[in-house]
Amino acid sequence: MGPLHGIKVLEFSGIGPGPYCGMILADLGAEVIRLSRKDQTGIDNKFDIHNRSKLSITADLKNPDTTNEILKLIENVDVVFEGFRPGVMEKLGLGPEECLSVNKSLIYGRMTGWGQDGPMSKQAGHDINYISLSGALHSMGRSSENPQAPLNLVGDYGGGGAQLAIGILSALIGSIKTGKGQVVDAAMIDGSLSLMSFFYSLKEMGHWEDKRESNLLDGAAHFYDTYKCSDGKFLAIGSIEPQFYAILLDKLMIDDDRFNNHMDKSKWSELKQVITKNILQKTRDEWVEIFKGTDSCVTPVLDMTEAKLNDHNLARGAFIDIDGFVQPAPSPRFSEDLVEVRHNAKKIGSNNLDICSRFNLNPDCFN
Repeated sequence: MGPLHGIKVLEFSGIGPGPYCGMILADLGAEVIRLSRKDQTGIDNKFDIHNRSKLSITADLKNPDTTNEILKLIENVDVVFEGFRPGVMEKLGLGPEECLSVNKSLIYGRMTGWGQDGPMSKQAGHDINYISLSGALHSMGRSSENPQAPLNLVGDYGGGGAQLAIGILSALIGSIKTGKGQVVDAAMIDGSLSLMSFFYSLKEMGHWEDKRESNLLDGAAHFYDTYKCSDGKFLAIGSIEPQFYAILLDKLMIDDDRFNNHMDKSKWSELKQVITKNILQKTRDEWVEIFKGTDSCVTPVLDMTEAKLNDHNLARGAFIDIDGFVQPAPSPRFSEDLVEVRHNAKKIGSNNLDICSRFNLNPDCFN
């Protein structure tokens, strides 16, 4: 049933990190009701993974009668969260003040790029903008190239959706203990800064240069990078510790004194050229067999199709098939609670009548 079984969540429909937060909560067993605009389109197919296991209702948020009915629903849930620009929910009459007045133990989550205050709080932005102000974007990519956007994983998902989920769950524990609700202000700029904490720490200690491809974990080191194989596919090498590095050299058949002090940064570029030529002699899968079962920290770089077929992923059930859609399974896992995907995303509005009946709402406001 999941550790959040019995927790009710109302999610105001958004894009990206907000729905991802809702997916996390639903995966963990919460009953998540997603409220969308009546005219919203493009999210009513089973492949919309962010909305798996959620119930779906639609409403006209600009109708005052609908606002009153939504407040009646909010009286009966544990969590509300939204991803609009600051002030939008207040204009709708559904801001924290109104919602907490009808439900004093409510957790009210807010997801924005820049936060609820500050000079940029009402500006538009995307993942690439948020991580550009956190130092994260500047740190990624090759020294000879432009900074490279890491998909939208750092700002939107890691710094946004996941941080909002952590905040909601933390506040929920507090509410259960004290009976007092509160607002969670999750900003993607703040979250991406949090994810960069370790690197700010390394920089202050003198262990990190503030330029790309100059450090242990940014592709500068010959033992921590990706390498092209003879078939055009790639290996990922992360042999940092001496014992793992020794296995790497053994399997690559490298017996060269220049490799003895692997933390000597002055030699990294030179040694990387040797490894590059070496790895180009075999296909990726040939190298996989050579390194198989060792502690070399060498793995193939898989595309998404290959990831679904990987032996380790298969053995752990890391992908699940729900109605013909093979998708990543819920994470993390628990010793006592079963986490599962109850169903794929539903067509928007498909639960209008059921939710109205359960919570004694006027169905004319949800259609």
